[in-house]
Amino acid sequence: KNKKGYHNLIKLVSRAWTEGHYMRPRTDRNELEKYHEGLIVCSACLGGEIPKKIIQGQLIEAEEAIQWYKNLFGDDYYLELQRHEATVNNANHETYPLQTIANKQLVEYAQKYAIKLICTNDVHFVNEEHAEAHDRLICLSTGKDLDDPTRMLYTKQEWMKTCEEMNTIFADIPEALSNTLEICDKVEFYSIDNAPIMPTFVIPEEFGTEEEYRRKYSEQDLFDEFTCDENGIVVLEEADAHDKINQIGGYDKLHRIKLEADYLEKLTYEGSEKRYGNPLNKEIKERLDFELHVMKTMGFPGYFLIVNDIVAAARRMEVSVGPGRGSVAGSAVAYCLGITQIDPIKYDLLFERFLNPDRISLPDIDIDFDDDGRDDVLRWITEKYGKEKVAHIITYGTMAAKMSIKDVARVQKLPLSESERLTKFVPDKVADKKQNLSTFIEYVPELKAASISPDPVVRDTIKYARMLEGNVRNTGVHACGTIICRDDITDWVPVSTAEDKDSDKKGKILVTQYEGSVIEETGLVKMDFLGLKTLSIIKEALENIRLSRNMEINIDTIPMNDPVTYRLYGEGRTIGTFQFESAGMQKYLHELQPSTFEDLIAMNALYRPGPMEYIPDFIDRKQGRKPIEYDIPVMEKYLKDTYGITVYQEQVMLLSRLLANFTRGESDALRKAMGKKLRDKLDHMRPKFIEGGNKNGYTLEVLEKIWADWEKFASYAFNKSHATCYSWIAYQTAYLKANYPAEYMAAVMSRNASNITEITKLMDECKAMGIMVLGPDVNESNLKFTVTGAGNIRFGLGAIKGVGEGAVQSIIDERAANGLFTGIFDFVQRVNLNTCNKKNMECLA
Repeated sequence: KNKKGYHNLIKLVSRAWTEGHYMRPRTDRNELEKYHEGLIVCSACLGGEIPKKIIQGQLIEAEEAIQWYKNLFGDDYYLELQRHEATVNNANHETYPLQTIANKQLVEYAQKYAIKLICTNDVHFVNEEHAEAHDRLICLSTGKDLDDPTRMLYTKQEWMKTCEEMNTIFADIPEALSNTLEICDKVEFYSIDNAPIMPTFVIPEEFGTEEEYRRKYSEQDLFDEFTCDENGIVVLEEADAHDKINQIGGYDKLHRIKLEADYLEKLTYEGSEKRYGNPLNKEIKERLDFELHVMKTMGFPGYFLIVNDIVAAARRMEVSVGPGRGSVAGSAVAYCLGITQIDPIKYDLLFERFLNPDRISLPDIDIDFDDDGRDDVLRWITEKYGKEKVAHIITYGTMAAKMSIKDVARVQKLPLSESERLTKFVPDKVADKKQNLSTFIEYVPELKAASISPDPVVRDTIKYARMLEGNVRNTGVHACGTIICRDDITDWVPVSTAEDKDSDKKGKILVTQYEGSVIEETGLVKMDFLGLKTLSIIKEALENIRLSRNMEINIDTIPMNDPVTYRLYGEGRTIGTFQFESAGMQKYLHELQPSTFEDLIAMNALYRPGPMEYIPDFIDRKQGRKPIEYDIPVMEKYLKDTYGITVYQEQVMLLSRLLANFTRGESDALRKAMGKKLRDKLDHMRPKFIEGGNKNGYTLEVLEKIWADWEKFASYAFNKSHATCYSWIAYQTAYLKANYPAEYMAAVMSRNASNITEITKLMDECKAMGIMVLGPDVNESNLKFTVTGAGNIRFGLGAIKGVGEGAVQSIIDERAANGLFTGIFDFVQRVNLNTCNKKNMECLA
């Protein structure tokens, strides 16, 4: 009915899932009494409490329930009439007579208790012609075949009926028709969209409090500060300025944001001394001031404080944290705080690629943790911020073309061979067309023939698969998306529970009922925490080095110009390393002979569908076989490291500013328009580029060529921030493989122990490297692959199929306590047979 009712509905639905769930989510009268305000309630279909009691002959109980709802909801309670008269044979003909019985009694109760009637129609599909497709969907959800006489049947009247259809069905009860309009008129306009709902970061009181800031700064002081640029220059009209303040939460939030911004500035400049030294040069200080100002005036300093807190906590727990992921690596503030490990100024990474200063949008920081430690970090977050304030994000899996064909074929008993034949015709993609079954039927002759097949089962399979495609098939949990809320999450969005399949500690986890795109609109802040196996490999390799060589290595400070590492890349010996191990990449690396870290970043960005065709040209320019040319000499500033080829989105942004005086925000808008081929926006920005270039003295011909080149390649251009971060991880793995080969390969094999194909490939690589992989030995092997004193690798017992971790640990414990085993009989006598049983021993034999 109104926003209060919406929030009460959220509470009811959430508690039904989290506290009232038994077979299905349930609520009760106590809950309804607590959260009834603002709700309009109807008595529902035959499955509702009151119609069910009527059908069961419990009329006294039905009247009692009606009076209870009437007393609670008053004029916002309605009795509901439905008429689903089946008109086809293969449908439920039992429903309508029962509805007639219920309707007769409901009309009497309406008169007796002065409750208004409404007429409704259960809606399970949109149009009448979807009834048969819905029939098959019910078969799928209940595990029945279409010809099963015991399967659930609907009346096939459950479509969204038109006004005319409803008027015809309920012509004898016109007041029930008009009362539906009354409900519509009662509903107030409201929006569930909100300004960002930032979690609260606790700032040390000795730094300052919100109360102190309210005394120290007037509303006008903060208005002036938040509506100027970083240099104190007014840049907004008054109306736009007020609108901006409202976008970040209103005037009441400004003192809190100012406090968080000042504390963030303090932490940033403390970190800047470690990163850049003291005093800072002018370029770095201007960059930090600009970023801090944008974060403040967008209302996001608290977000960065929380991310910094999480990353610092992970490191305290000795969880490995990636050097960065995605566009956040373009932030110098994030680098100074230690959130990222890549210097954005050194590598021309742009902050506005992360946060566009011209428009307020929620920041999106993705953080990689080693996959062993990710769950520990999530538990820490839940404990610190409160379990009611932290939730994962739900995902809705839909029926794709192949799956819809398979599903419909199964319930229609189409032979499996024919079902598989049909799905093989479904292409992965039709260029520049909407990717759905209708398109595939149009462009694939075999599917078109099946859609008009003389065999009705084949024809119906395609027909109804086409209708069901896109329907929600299942729910899941977003692999990395996590919500951290300022309040109880159910104050803002509904939640439910899901099985935690990824965690090492199975159980129920809290998930939102809205998917990610809706979550962002509600103002809740999403953070992505990912588990990256490569970080676990690096961590394990460093431990192997410590154990075998008694050396401690800080992987974040290894030399970037290590000749042994670049020799490994130049020889294409990258099996087992991150991002560069495919056969095609090895070939290109051998041809390229990379000699700088920039070469690796560029190859990482180019080696993907689309820009891959530019790799030969890139290599020829690197090797001097082709000249490095620039349309305008000044373009060398940003294209030199990629030999005159535009590889990154950031290069387009920087060049638009250099050549045509685009602002930071405009350059990001251009990047987005080109990447997504937004023709209207490109047509709008092109004259500005030409005009700006002309003012700077460049000819129309050359500017048009540059623009055309950008339009052609920019949709393939990659995010340099992300490419740099992941190239740095890749370089770390290559450095470890080149300089500590046995220790690194042992770690890689330990992390792939369950994949026999991968283990075989890695053992072949070890052989090529001159490293022996010694077989498993109960007197020498540990759980994981280990490095021997001679620099070889001993096979880990945990990699033997059928030998669990518990059995291996009992062997190791006994060996450590009482010495090596002298033979099989000694082994059997000494190990704990409860943890290392007969089956384990047979696997070890």
